[in-house]
Amino acid sequence: MNFSLKKIGPGLLFAGAAIGVSHLVQSTRAGADFGFGLVWALLLVNVFKYPFFQFGPRYAIATGETLLDGYKKLGKSVLVVYIVLTFATMFTIQTAVTIVTAGLASSLFGDFISTQAWTFIILTICFIVLVIGKYRFLDKLMKFIIIILTISTIVATGFALKNPIESLTISQVFPNAMEFGFLIAFMGWMPAPLDISVWHSLWAIEKQKANKNFDVKSSLFDFNVGYTTTIILGLGFLTLGALVMYQSGESFSGKASVFSNQLITMYTKSLGNWSYVVIGVAAFTTMFSTTLTTLDASPRAMSKSVQLLTVNKLKYGYLFWIIILITGTSIIFFYFISEMGLLIKIATVLSFLTAPFYAIINYKLISSKHTPKEWRPTLKIHVLSWLGILFLIGFSIWYLTTL
Repeated sequence: MNFSLKKIGPGLLFAGAAIGVSHLVQSTRAGADFGFGLVWALLLVNVFKYPFFQFGPRYAIATGETLLDGYKKLGKSVLVVYIVLTFATMFTIQTAVTIVTAGLASSLFGDFISTQAWTFIILTICFIVLVIGKYRFLDKLMKFIIIILTISTIVATGFALKNPIESLTISQVFPNAMEFGFLIAFMGWMPAPLDISVWHSLWAIEKQKANKNFDVKSSLFDFNVGYTTTIILGLGFLTLGALVMYQSGESFSGKASVFSNQLITMYTKSLGNWSYVVIGVAAFTTMFSTTLTTLDASPRAMSKSVQLLTVNKLKYGYLFWIIILITGTSIIFFYFISEMGLLIKIATVLSFLTAPFYAIINYKLISSKHTPKEWRPTLKIHVLSWLGILFLIGFSIWYLTTL
């Protein structure tokens, strides 16, 4: 066990960033609207995204540098495109996850404090954790959070399975034209946006600084633990949505606090009042972990990217970008506080449409001379990568042509 725990770190940070809106909101809604009909989409997108996420820690530990360093070697224009895409999406992503977290905090701890106030409190706590605790504290904290999240989700799913499920089947469905937008949004953040591969490479380098024995095999083991966790919990939340909400006649509100109350109340009605705390803890832990890890990752990536472009290392670059992200998030939050559903849809669709860029660049880098030959992809991973790129491009074109 001690061996395993020492080898685990960035993979759980990946899981913490991934298991958020995609699971709590999108997976639950998929189960509520389609029963078990979209299990195919959940599994397929996880399979096809797998190699591109894996290339992050693989490249980082094999070369001792982040994917961002590799992007620069492919050409400065690649790094510039990354910066533009990140700057264009990071505020929306951070706001989407923070608004859900604040809504859950309001529902769980009391609405005597407004959602706006909870947003300020949550961002402040995350800021203090990241600035004072830095990576080492984040690494230890995430292990604790993911354990709580996994146990509470499995317990809730186990009790939900005891309910009658006569109206449910495992027949798979393909959404009609009106529902296709949700399918794209669902897959956009399932298990996470592909740019998290960059974040993972940054965390992997930090982990190696803290643990010199963190080699490529360790990083791949760590990644697989985190990735498997996201798949299991994705299926768990979809199952909860299917068992508790399918054909209930309920529709989700676009307001964060109302949505959170609906979510917890619907579970409680089905599972019993005892489950309020379990569901509440699972939901809040899910979103807090995502808020914390995204607030760390985007500033870390932007600081590193700007440093690579300008060849100037800013002493407080990370701190500068955290403050910029918190400021931008707060501004967007107050404009979209009643439009949580729209905000989430925008963020998730944008993530899916930018996925082909990250897939192609990550694949090109890991297959290039910049990666040691022994750590380049095997034939199986090459084939899976080609299929994954075709899958992401195909669905993106399909979505854009059906708008």
